[in-house]
Amino acid sequence: MGSRPRVSALLPDFPWDTIAAVKAKAAAHPGGLVDLSVGTPVDPVAPLIRAALNSVAEVPGYPTTHGTPELRAAAVDALKRRYGITGLDPAAVLPVIGTKELIAGLPRLLGLGADDLVVIPEVAYPTYEVGALLAGAQVLRADGLTRLGPQSPALIFLNSPANPSGKVLGVEHLRKVVEFARERGVIVASDECYLGLSWDAEPVSILDPRVSDGDHTGLLAVHSLSKTSNLASYRAGFVAGDPELVAELLEVRKHSGMMVPYPIQAAMTAALGDDAHEAQQRERYRARREILRNALREAGFRIDHSEAGLYLWSTRGENCRVTLEWLAERGILAAPGDFYGPTSGEHVRIALTATDERVAAAAQRLTT
Repeated sequence: MGSRPRVSALLPDFPWDTIAAVKAKAAAHPGGLVDLSVGTPVDPVAPLIRAALNSVAEVPGYPTTHGTPELRAAAVDALKRRYGITGLDPAAVLPVIGTKELIAGLPRLLGLGADDLVVIPEVAYPTYEVGALLAGAQVLRADGLTRLGPQSPALIFLNSPANPSGKVLGVEHLRKVVEFARERGVIVASDECYLGLSWDAEPVSILDPRVSDGDHTGLLAVHSLSKTSNLASYRAGFVAGDPELVAELLEVRKHSGMMVPYPIQAAMTAALGDDAHEAQQRERYRARREILRNALREAGFRIDHSEAGLYLWSTRGENCRVTLEWLAERGILAAPGDFYGPTSGEHVRIALTATDERVAAAAQRLTT
């Protein structure tokens, strides 16, 4: 045991462990904690989704790794109806056990290793880097293709709308990435879990025909139901795109037993088939965003990007840990920008995922 190399030694410290003290300080506020640090849903799961989950709860057999035909068809229909994605084969859809699992495992599932380069956004959700490190691959933070120089990566991760900044990549930017990738045989994996939460800009999928010209070769779009359908506890997501890449992922996942539980597949099918509950949840977030945005600006914050998604990327022009303490004195917990890369040390991420009552309390504390 003593000489065994530990995988955890390859990874950075778990970022949330570093704010335990400031969380305790915020929780000591007389009015209680307002936790705006994590993008976890607080609103109830829609009744039709719960009914679908319960309707197959008695089924005892193993689910299929590829997902039911009904689920894959519902995903294809939803992507077309909601985001204008056409030409997607249901066989090129694969349910996953939450998209964080997929992102963390994707470099390994694709067989990448020490000789391979994985490109991630300069300001990024930590799991992109973690996935590359777990595969033993090299990591480069780069938003622009010019930073790559002569290097030819094996995998490029995109995230639009972005976590944490809410930045939206336009059609032309995405087209340039796709063109670059196809010239070099590079796989592009686009994390699109916030695609349904647009406010001040129109996010587009990597599979959008304006981006891909209807050709999904080398492209993977990662979608989650955690945010738009409040299914974080269900671990419900899927990946879609290049039929050959999806088939490769399917084969590896079958051997590994990586199956989405059958009741979750039924719940996903119901969620993807209904747009009304998604629109209702989007309206909840829109209203909370307006309240928090106004309060932060009144309190002297500048909000950058944040055109879409579940966060307000905010700064007071100081070290993010100082801002974190300032917020904690008011009983508010945020996520420090240094979680997301070395260039974001003056920002904090303010989540919209709190109840209306807690959002109102945060606004009152910010502006008093």
